[in-house]
Amino acid sequence: MKDIFLITPPFTQLNTPYPATAYLKGFLNTKNISAFQMDLGIEVILELFSKEGLTSVFNEIYSNKVETNSNSERIYFLKNDYIKTIDSVIAFLQGNNPSLARQICSGNFLPEASRFEQLDDMDWAFGNMGMQDKAKHLATLYLEDLSDFIVECIDENFGFSRYAERLGRSANSFDEIYDNLQRDLSFIDKITIKTLSKRIEVIQPKLVLISVPFPGNLFSAFRCAQFLKANYPNIKIAMGGGFPNTELRDLKDQRVFEFFDFITLDDGELPVELLYRNICQTEPVEVQFKRTFLLENNQVVYKNNTTSHDYKQSEVGTPDYSDLLLDQYISVIEIANPMHSLWSDGRWNKLTMAHGCYWGKCTFCDISLDYIKVYEPIHAKILVDRMEEIMTQTNENGFHFVDEAAPPALMRELALEIIKRKLVITWWTNIRFEKSFTADLCLLLKESGCIAVSGGLEVASDRLLELIKKGVTVEQVAQVTRNFTESGIMVHAYLMYGYPTQTIQETVDSLEMVRQMFELGILQSGFWHQFAMTAHSPVGLNPEEFGVIPDVKEISFANNDINFKDKTGIDHDKFSFGLKKSLFNYMHGICFDYDLQDWFDFKIPKTKIPSDFIYNCLEKDNVFSTKPNAKIVWLGGKPQTEVFVKSKKGRSWEMMKLIFHNKTQTFDITLNVDEGKWLVTALEQLSVYNDSKTTFSQLKSDFEQNFEDFELFWYSKPIQSLRNYSLLVL
Repeated sequence: MKDIFLITPPFTQLNTPYPATAYLKGFLNTKNISAFQMDLGIEVILELFSKEGLTSVFNEIYSNKVETNSNSERIYFLKNDYIKTIDSVIAFLQGNNPSLARQICSGNFLPEASRFEQLDDMDWAFGNMGMQDKAKHLATLYLEDLSDFIVECIDENFGFSRYAERLGRSANSFDEIYDNLQRDLSFIDKITIKTLSKRIEVIQPKLVLISVPFPGNLFSAFRCAQFLKANYPNIKIAMGGGFPNTELRDLKDQRVFEFFDFITLDDGELPVELLYRNICQTEPVEVQFKRTFLLENNQVVYKNNTTSHDYKQSEVGTPDYSDLLLDQYISVIEIANPMHSLWSDGRWNKLTMAHGCYWGKCTFCDISLDYIKVYEPIHAKILVDRMEEIMTQTNENGFHFVDEAAPPALMRELALEIIKRKLVITWWTNIRFEKSFTADLCLLLKESGCIAVSGGLEVASDRLLELIKKGVTVEQVAQVTRNFTESGIMVHAYLMYGYPTQTIQETVDSLEMVRQMFELGILQSGFWHQFAMTAHSPVGLNPEEFGVIPDVKEISFANNDINFKDKTGIDHDKFSFGLKKSLFNYMHGICFDYDLQDWFDFKIPKTKIPSDFIYNCLEKDNVFSTKPNAKIVWLGGKPQTEVFVKSKKGRSWEMMKLIFHNKTQTFDITLNVDEGKWLVTALEQLSVYNDSKTTFSQLKSDFEQNFEDFELFWYSKPIQSLRNYSLLVL
């Protein structure tokens, strides 16, 4: 028995748990509150995609005489092959059956339907050594065929990372969701409820917390709550998470509380602690709430009557992933792009470097909401302590930092702490492409285990970037993505089209900028999305300033995405297919020589961007200057030294050769013996393992106590050789 049961309803990710319940469970541990968590989504997927589950699917179609299209008909007639192979394929994707890769790749093992018609040239895409990834890709297509079959014949609302998402998107009224909840359970609903029921009987909680991060979790959340209300009326039920935080701030519909007793907003720690006190403690307490909707006298009321303050990030504890089926998640690869695969391949421990966004100005973003506007970083030492705790708990050393935008200064301190503790960690995160990401900082991040970053380029147009208040230019983005790429860190760019006042010419020019970046190899992955106006963004709050006319509707349930008309009158929808098709090819490293017109079936203007624009951005000389307060860090080891005598025109003097070994090569530099001895001592002092805080000005001062003209020494060829390897200016 547990007091609290934390649930993530179907569906989020196949490869790793969504972290909200782990964050809350970690906090509850600090309060000695007993809790159990469950990712209901992965458990439903594993039940469905099993020998028993697929047998039920095919029997359901046979018994109901479901009409099928030709593709679904093919899958139905291959049902025995699917039933025979499904358990082995799932085990392979869970990492338990790696030898199956050879059989999958050899052909004639997996039954194939329409998804395989889009198959990439596999040898080209994965090479001769990428058999595991190649097999994952083929197994993913196999699962997607089955998903298409389920959508066509069993449940139109199914999706691997969402369920009934259409019902949750921009549902200004609760009517459609409510009407669907009155219908019989779907095939997927039945599996969901059956799985939930087993857990409830064992845990017997007093309070159930259902986390709803996305619209694609919403309907299942209501189905779960509906089942609990009908069968366990004494259990109290609360909803929290990303969806209510953004969408339900104007909630008025009383019918929602036929399913939920409470809906909480923003940071969940204090609201949940107060609910626990109100519901689970036996002694009387003063009833207090934090950012909580509930029903009183048949009216929806919002209560925020506690004097307690939200917890600091240093006080919320380490996320706790216990109870979750960590070894049963499924790694899939949808397209042959290593950066793109990070979202669906591999098990990632999820953490946050900082609460909120340190920039907080982008006009398309919900910067008026606390989860973005309240910025609070976590100290690097606390972060790495938590990472070590989680690694011990999960036996996984991969981390995805799920920040709005990770702060560069904190990333630097995090990297230094990881290196200093000699930890082997693989990590990636979301950033802003700002100039703080110098080549040296990128090398440091790589050394600490950073393999990838994602960030918003948005619209590759300086006029629109300024209107968005992104705080970057296209030239700056190009230079930063180059710095990451050259250090060995992959880069994914979020791209936007249809921003208010964006012209057709700007869309075409933006595509050309993106094409050049991929052609030069400074971007490895990207995704185009169409601008959506949200209620809590500067554009949504002040639409007239951005030249848009909102389609205002009465709000009784969800309020986030707002339909609007752009005063330009441009139909941005028509660009969607061409932008995404071109990007798909660029991500595969092909079709850079295609005319931009080739991607569209309607006339577009010629680009006004010179074909060498991005190349020229990257060719601009770096200014030879170093900030006095810049931190100097040496990542290398102690060099070997050899003193020898050099003679010229009858004069002789001692020189020193310093020989350095790094992971990939050996190199040497030569200095006069006194400067060489000074440098050996200085490098030892500057070592990352010494927790050095030496600045450029301090190093200069130390040098000039013994020699003259530190700048001449610092910018000399030998020192620049060290700068190209492991001597960093941060």
